[in-house]
Amino acid sequence: MRKKSEDIEKVYEILEKEFHKHRMPVVDLIEFQTRDPFKVLVTTIMSARTRDETTSMAARRLFDHVNYIGDLKKLTVEQIKKLIYPVGFYREKALHLKKLPEILEQHFDGKIPSTVEELVTLPGVGRKTANLVVAVAFNKPAVCVDIHVHRIFNRLGYLETSTPFQTEMQLRKWFPVKYWTTFNSYFVSFGQHTCLPVKPHCDGCPVFSFCSRVGVKL
Repeated sequence: MRKKSEDIEKVYEILEKEFHKHRMPVVDLIEFQTRDPFKVLVTTIMSARTRDETTSMAARRLFDHVNYIGDLKKLTVEQIKKLIYPVGFYREKALHLKKLPEILEQHFDGKIPSTVEELVTLPGVGRKTANLVVAVAFNKPAVCVDIHVHRIFNRLGYLETSTPFQTEMQLRKWFPVKYWTTFNSYFVSFGQHTCLPVKPHCDGCPVFSFCSRVGVKL
């Protein structure tokens, strides 16, 4: 495992530039368009195990009917299913979305909470979703680790972890806080376009010279 501080700033700066060459990940796009924590939360819930293109279309259909938290009350679970299909696990996600207004009213005065600890108490919200909402919707430091972030930090040789949760805990210890709100967007975009899970595009990789574990299958 390499020294963590020796070149992470250079890698971050390069991936930031690469990010602006590509289309935004869908959650960033929703935030850019609306700056609405509710829509960011709902989109993030739908995006789990789902391609960005599918999430984007589902979000567009849902937000044609739902603009505020209370609007979810007006829809049945079956209606929500039809609107968000074919996002991954759409049946379970429809149930989570239907429960959301009631839970928010009971425990958070009908508002989207802004901490990871509070967000993970909501239906369908795990640590990755909670961290992403905190960073994207509230612009607060949060370490959002998904499969892309986990893969890339290990592939570059900064970490030797076996799960995204372990990666999050390790990054919280040493990764500069100034990068927390934005790094997920940059690393996810990089993971979607270049540092793929299988057959990464190493020949065109802008951080190839920093990579110490090229070709490792995580």
